[in-house]
Amino acid sequence: MIPYVELSGWVFLARDSLATGMPPMDLAVRPFGTLVALGVYLAGYITVLRARQRGVSDRLMTSFLLWVAGSGFVFGHVLDTLMYYPEEALRDPWSVLRLWEGLSSFGGFIGGVFGAVLWRTHYGTPAFVYADLMASCFPLGFMIGRVGCAVVHDHPGIASEAWYAVDFPQGGMLDLGLLEVMALCPLVIGFAIAWRTPKPWGFYLGVMSVAYAPVRFSLDFLRRRDGYFSDVRYAELTPAQWGSCALLIVGAFIYLRAMTMASFASPTLSRRGSSRSFKSAT
Repeated sequence: MIPYVELSGWVFLARDSLATGMPPMDLAVRPFGTLVALGVYLAGYITVLRARQRGVSDRLMTSFLLWVAGSGFVFGHVLDTLMYYPEEALRDPWSVLRLWEGLSSFGGFIGGVFGAVLWRTHYGTPAFVYADLMASCFPLGFMIGRVGCAVVHDHPGIASEAWYAVDFPQGGMLDLGLLEVMALCPLVIGFAIAWRTPKPWGFYLGVMSVAYAPVRFSLDFLRRRDGYFSDVRYAELTPAQWGSCALLIVGAFIYLRAMTMASFASPTLSRRGSSRSFKSAT
């Protein structure tokens, strides 16, 4: 089995060190947050580079990423609390607003879609091309974020003595964060190879959705059903499994549409979208 190694963070300002309630919590650099931030930065940076190569405005691309990422992180926590910890949300409604206390990947996906819709409404520019460019690099950033999950072991699964299980203090268990990193590696490599030739708009968005949905659906059957690390289920499926079903259907539609229409043209900016994007990016 894989040895259990726990990485601790660096606390640079302890709770109540300045005064009572200041700061209200330890301020620290932690492995999970650091790796998530690194994944977001690298994926965003490469996305902007790819946008330039495809003749897409890097200013609009950057603003799109900011809207999607910001909305994704907010919804990621809000929906994590509401879907996975509904009792806690009822007992302590303020927990919904403590954005640093947990994230749900599918909550983030829903938030990202919401951010993309808001961005399109605000700038008057179709978001499909920008979403596909983001999707072409998203698996890389997501995989790095999942490495963060693996190093803090926050997704322990069922008991196991397999060689790829982790020797937790409570006994051997599957580490679902680590398994997802392994599952994402082929997708990241495949996308990097696919970057060499232009693909029709919607290709990456469709392939990413169709490839990830069954992986996540299957992995969630390995989650614990009892104890502290168990997950809530609705009709015997986790929220992420229901989300995976929807993601698979939407992804298949996007992929078939992309391959049928086979559009390679760069987006044409409306005057409204161009002027608004320039003002926001400067």
